[in-house]
Amino acid sequence: MTEQIAPPWGTNWKPTPPPPPVEAVDGKPWQWQPGQSGNPRGRPPNRPDKRLLATQAALDEMRNIVAMLVGRALEGDTNAASIVLSKVLPSVKAQAEKVNFEFDATAPISEQVAQVLDAVAAGAVAPDVGRLIIDSIKSLADVRATEQLESRIAALEEKQG
Repeated sequence: MTEQIAPPWGTNWKPTPPPPPVEAVDGKPWQWQPGQSGNPRGRPPNRPDKRLLATQAALDEMRNIVAMLVGRALEGDTNAASIVLSKVLPSVKAQAEKVNFEFDATAPISEQVAQVLDAVAAGAVAPDVGRLIIDSIKSLADVRATEQLESRIAALEEKQG
């Protein structure tokens, strides 16, 4: 019983020969040759995309789904009510109020931040709005510092020739 018998379907088996070497396109040997398709047969004609069919089926049932959700919401189902309300009513986004306080934009950055903090302390500016203003001042200062560095580097490069 140690003798192995080859199955009849494996007696004439030969490995498929490797494909002929492909010339590299733009230095990339795995790309298709110009005019050669990567999928020559493609999708058969008159066969719609499965995703399109699924989307169409969902759209066909959409009115029934919405009616069922509204019905459940009217019966007191809070989950259904939250779904309906989240899709019907737009969410309210927080908006910062316009503020008016004395601000000298030509002052040094430390004084500008001090002006904002004074306005927050006086109650003229809300603390969260004050933080936004200070962050904006910091961003502007970073941009100005970058511009100054660029001009200094350009001057040094010009001087070096």
